[in-house]
Amino acid sequence: MPAPVYLDHSATTPVRPEVLEAMQPFFGPRFGNPSSIHRWGREARVALDEARERVARCLGAHPDEICFTSGGTESDNLAVLGAWRAGRARGRRAVVTTPIEHKAVLEAAHTAAREGADERLVAMTADGVADAASFDALVRDDVAVASVMWVNNEMGAIQPVPEFAALAHERGAVFHTDAVQAFSKVHIDAAAVPFDILSISGHKIGAPKGVGALFLRRGTAIEPLFHGGSQDRGRRPGTENVAYAVALATAAELALRDHDAEGRRLAALRDRLQQLLVARIPDLVVNARHAPRAPHILNVSVPGTESESLLMALDLQGIACSGGSACQSGTASPSYVLSAIGVPPHLASAAIRMSLGALTDDAAVDRVADVFPRLVAKARGVAAA
Repeated sequence: MPAPVYLDHSATTPVRPEVLEAMQPFFGPRFGNPSSIHRWGREARVALDEARERVARCLGAHPDEICFTSGGTESDNLAVLGAWRAGRARGRRAVVTTPIEHKAVLEAAHTAAREGADERLVAMTADGVADAASFDALVRDDVAVASVMWVNNEMGAIQPVPEFAALAHERGAVFHTDAVQAFSKVHIDAAAVPFDILSISGHKIGAPKGVGALFLRRGTAIEPLFHGGSQDRGRRPGTENVAYAVALATAAELALRDHDAEGRRLAALRDRLQQLLVARIPDLVVNARHAPRAPHILNVSVPGTESESLLMALDLQGIACSGGSACQSGTASPSYVLSAIGVPPHLASAAIRMSLGALTDDAAVDRVADVFPRLVAKARGVAAA
């Protein structure tokens, strides 16, 4: 049996050995609570503060602008709902986002709407990029928060976050960006781009599942989701997870260290895989093909097939891909992201996301390029019969 191929790095990544090593002491001798004043607590506090400083440096931020969370979903909810509730108190009643956001942002916006917000969705272009004129028209002086992801998790399409953040600032709105798929894939600098809030997630960059961070620019008002403690300046109360904060900081530093070289490597592999598949499946549709794309995501639709059956067939061959966001797995409906950019239902329900990362090499690309067309031909034959 050939070596297995993992092409689902956008769902999760393997924990890097350096990250595992860095976090291990905090499950053993360095177990203290960072809120305690004795030496065990002080030792934990030092490690937590250093982790906060390290993550801040990776974003071009100040340490007091970093809030540790349990991951991207919590970060997105705290950003959207926290900013909406704070904005509501000063008379701003609207929330603006796009229909291709992660469900964490969309469901948070829906919750705000149930609380009285005017929820507005930016129109999308067929290329998978949010329409600038639509954003301009929707972000008026009544907007509490506008949230636009930096890199779409299904298509890899890069959104015009710097331009949108600047426009939101002109209108007095808080601007949030979900950078879960963008961190270490595109250049992010809080000193250069005027976003107010930014979300990242550890398990997308080689840290464990269950840790993330939220950048909160100084002066940005949010209401906390949780209550009961003064940790993280009251923004996210609860005893801090020191081991995972250290893990996130280590993973973030390593990801940025490798950013340029790894980006070039993944882009070359992604492009070669795309070229091989298009050559062998002439009617293959590459979604968001004409958009600027992050280097690690290839999303294709295969006419005459269904993604679920293809994914199962790939899995039997030892190849792991997905039909879209991992949070949407198990749903039978077409991708809401692809539907939002006008992809017809028969293609949206036939989409396969191949996301590359540390485990991807030339051999993996060659194997997928060999196996995938054969599985497509077989699936089409079964459908025709």
